[in-house]
Amino acid sequence: MSEWNDKIIEEFRANAGTVGGPFEGASLLLLTTTGARTGAARTNPVACLRDGDRFLVFASYAGAPRHPDWYHNLLANPTVTVEVGDGTAIETFTATATPLSGEERDRMYARQAELAPVFADYQEKTSRVIPVVALYRRDPERARALGDELVRIHDGLRTEMAALLAALENAVEDGVEDGVEEALGTGTPLSLPGRGLEEALRERCLSFCTNFHQHHVNENERGFPLLERAYPGLAPTLDRLREEHVRLAEIREDLRAAVGEAGTGDPAVLRDRLTRLSAELEAHFAREEEQLLTALNAI
Repeated sequence: MSEWNDKIIEEFRANAGTVGGPFEGASLLLLTTTGARTGAARTNPVACLRDGDRFLVFASYAGAPRHPDWYHNLLANPTVTVEVGDGTAIETFTATATPLSGEERDRMYARQAELAPVFADYQEKTSRVIPVVALYRRDPERARALGDELVRIHDGLRTEMAALLAALENAVEDGVEDGVEEALGTGTPLSLPGRGLEEALRERCLSFCTNFHQHHVNENERGFPLLERAYPGLAPTLDRLREEHVRLAEIREDLRAAVGEAGTGDPAVLRDRLTRLSAELEAHFAREEEQLLTALNAI
């Protein structure tokens, strides 16, 4: 196995992250861990999945009954070195390895199994739950700007919300598609080929709902736990923000129901419900920025 790994590692580095044979076309990275017993550096090629600004790796060991050694190593020392390539160059960086658990682990493993069905076979072959590990890049400059990044995300959602409200207002008043496109002002035409005004509005509303839902998922699963570890005193604030996430999710689903999965929605109904969502969302964003910005930028 060691000789086999060495050949893959050599090919990976020689071809800027591209390998052939059984792994041709697969997403791989090189993971270097510190031996739990020996303290020596150990490098392994592992299957990976990029998820936003993190990489996920899977301790499948081809469905073997035990975890691979590299997984035990990172449990003992979560500081790892990662090499990723794009076919033209290899980037090397230090990362923190964090095993996922519960629903997040299941969801990410299911996504990998959908992309590479062999991973479903691996899980069926073994009684152990195959670990999924997130690799978070250690980037001090970026870490100092976490709070600024939160504001940037909020501002993007604010802009999209304002554009949608303006578009719906025009649709209620006169239904003029040109006016709606002008109101959006995002560079992406609202009126799509072969689609009517209301259908285009529905698609844009659903897109917005999906984006802000994913933002809250990221906060609940990654951002808030990070803050709780660093600042235990923030726990009551974070609990309140989580409760607001639940409330906003209810409004979001109400909006999605108004839009409808089929047919067309009533622009006046959509406008009224979106206005309600906008008010609560802005209050939530403002509270997060007031109470979390300093802490995020200090991490």
